[in-house]
Amino acid sequence: MRLGIVHSRFNDEVCAALLESARAEAARLGVEAEYVAVAGALEIPLALQWLAQSGRFDALAAIGAVIRGETYHFEVVANESARGLMDVMLEFGLPIANGILTANDERQALARRDKGAEAVRVAVEMARLRRSLAERWRR
Repeated sequence: MRLGIVHSRFNDEVCAALLESARAEAARLGVEAEYVAVAGALEIPLALQWLAQSGRFDALAAIGAVIRGETYHFEVVANESARGLMDVMLEFGLPIANGILTANDERQALARRDKGAEAVRVAVEMARLRRSLAERWRR
């Protein structure tokens, strides 16, 4: 199984922890993973689209962190990055696990560092489901 993981660099301490947990889970599951770094959460959907267009992956995962600030920007980034993931997933029929955290502060985000591993597990589970359904429907 081949998994593509797009991760943002913004909120670097949190994203590094998420990426570490994702890498460990991919290794534990024996999944071949390719990692692509982007600047922030809003850039993740475009990179996912490029990976989906390549046809090389069974599933994708998005990893990042959007931490609430004092402006409306938090809502824009959180909502639009999630919408972008869904758009790519539905356009290509390719599973994409959303591991983009939305948190009130860095402490809260770091407490959820295992969401990177969870995103890998969800992506793998959905890729297996897709494969299973395709085999069932071929009969």
